[in-house]
Amino acid sequence: MQSILPLPTQPVKPGTSTGQQFWQSSEKTIDSYSPADGQLIARVHVSSRADYDRVVETAQAAFQQWRQVPAPRRGEIVRQMGEQFRRYKRELGTLVSYEMGKSLQEGLGEVQEIIDICDFAVGQSRQLYGLSMHSERPAHRMFEQWHSLGVVGIISAFNFPVAVWSWNAMLAWVCGDVCIWKPSEKTPLTALACQQIIGDVLRNNDVPEGVSCLVTGGRDAGEWLARDPRIALVSATGSTRMGKAVAEAVAGRLGRSLLELGGNNAIIVSEHADLDLAIPAIVFGAVGTAGQRCTTTRRLIVQESIYDDVKNRLKNAYAQLRIGSPLDESFHVGPLIDQQAVKGYQTAVNEIRELGGRFVVEPGLIDGSGFESGCYVKPCIAEAENQWPIVQKETFAPILYLLKYTSLDDAIAQQNAVPQGLSSAIFTLNMREAERFLSIAGSDCGIANVNIGTSGAEIGGAFGGEKETGGGRESGSDAWKAYMRRQTNTVNYGTTMPLAQGITFEL
Repeated sequence: MQSILPLPTQPVKPGTSTGQQFWQSSEKTIDSYSPADGQLIARVHVSSRADYDRVVETAQAAFQQWRQVPAPRRGEIVRQMGEQFRRYKRELGTLVSYEMGKSLQEGLGEVQEIIDICDFAVGQSRQLYGLSMHSERPAHRMFEQWHSLGVVGIISAFNFPVAVWSWNAMLAWVCGDVCIWKPSEKTPLTALACQQIIGDVLRNNDVPEGVSCLVTGGRDAGEWLARDPRIALVSATGSTRMGKAVAEAVAGRLGRSLLELGGNNAIIVSEHADLDLAIPAIVFGAVGTAGQRCTTTRRLIVQESIYDDVKNRLKNAYAQLRIGSPLDESFHVGPLIDQQAVKGYQTAVNEIRELGGRFVVEPGLIDGSGFESGCYVKPCIAEAENQWPIVQKETFAPILYLLKYTSLDDAIAQQNAVPQGLSSAIFTLNMREAERFLSIAGSDCGIANVNIGTSGAEIGGAFGGEKETGGGRESGSDAWKAYMRRQTNTVNYGTTMPLAQGITFEL
């Protein structure tokens, strides 16, 4: 595949985004292979500890200047970044698709998420509001304000190699923070591309070197960020196992963490559902990104009176799925990210069979011409039980579990009876069922939808989940507060010194 972006011709080195400084003290590299065709597409230098320390020192120095830039001005720079991503949407979306394996439409959609969060952050830059409170003391004014936090570390996952970085970085930047990005070692080239795209914007606006930084590597680089007291906030997206390790390390130094971890998302299909609406949403939720979204639909909880109808409709829909190169827009499903993911799919399939599960749509590997990477698998559907250990786990693959329910209370109980709590949905035209699902006694997830699927969150709403999903919130609403520190202020403009709670203290 020929270069489609203004990328360096040499292996990329760790450093800052403006192109003025790149540091390399390690000869170790990461090889990025496309799951679409198995071809080597990039060789990226791995950051050494010395590289990392230089990046942090540069970021710390940049923060001293960047936080003094007025927030609306920071927003204007982010607006210009959004324009750059608009300019390179097709090219970057194609690269995302090729390096990660998601369909081209999803790759383009991911770049659109960057554009959307840039637009959101521009408006947010003029709305970093505090509150005004009435003091109990006369001639006193009490209020709160928000200040920039510091250096933000961003650890992103392979399945959304650029969008999740932007959810964090764009808000952090308008808040006056600086960012160090540790992308997944499975998708380093897309991270480099993003840094190159914004490089001209940063240079043209005389942004201090170190406002946007990149470090590369595997687990070591993530641990450096998590354990480093110089990093004010670590935002980590990935598996629950990884998130627990990050949370423990950050908490050990009393730092801040923002965690977006695993999902085990369910859709409840009521007997009052519009199935013509539900089936396409279920299929996309289950097979989009080859089941490698944290919001992928993994469990389908169907009212027993319509169970057979739903099952047959899904069999017919799955029979129409076309699997192939993610760059060909005629295909619905692309490959898994690598052979490790394929093994995870096979292990789950074997465990389902051992537990007595019956496949409604059969699993399998796909090989032959056009599938040389060995990363293509068949999306499958298995009749299962919610309490099975394999159903309780998140398998990053296109496996959908089909479950029955009798009453709505039963359905909600099954939905909530997993360790994860990210996304959920119900399909029903019954208002009472919908409101029951959204009530305090309904879904326990961070996202709860009615008559749409579990996948496809919009920028305007805060994204995140509960329980083993980590509790973090990114993107819209008031998620910006995670990237700032709150300060309460009281000003005495009177001529006496009254104390709070009526306390008297005389000398």
